[in-house]
Amino acid sequence: MRAYFGRRYSLSASHRLHTTALSPDENRAVYGKCNNPHGHGHNYVLEVLTGGPVDPETGMVVNLAALDEAVQRRVLDRFDHANLNADPIFANRVPTTENLCEVAFELLQGAVAPADVVQVRVEETENNFFEYGGA
Repeated sequence: MRAYFGRRYSLSASHRLHTTALSPDENRAVYGKCNNPHGHGHNYVLEVLTGGPVDPETGMVVNLAALDEAVQRRVLDRFDHANLNADPIFANRVPTTENLCEVAFELLQGAVAPADVVQVRVEETENNFFEYGGA
């Protein structure tokens, strides 16, 4: 039997949406106020959905402590209270929330085996959220 377990986390980070592939005017047109040279911040909500067989001994899909530790070590310690533009993982990609969502998914792959990270969801604001479940 395959079952799913999801957990929510929070982090605060700043970013500036800007790419060298566009001119300054094009960046302003594409990213609007998010292209502010000083950046801006968000209080993100990160949701991690895991899936896998229910362990017959524990009755769980994933050990909650192991999931918390993996998310803390691989994602929160890296991005919480950070400027996303300064992180090497965003050296060649714009630190949009779409890309943050994909990066978090990639960083968590293999971290909670035998369960799989099925999907990562990131809420940027109460109106904007992004989901990624792999290519």
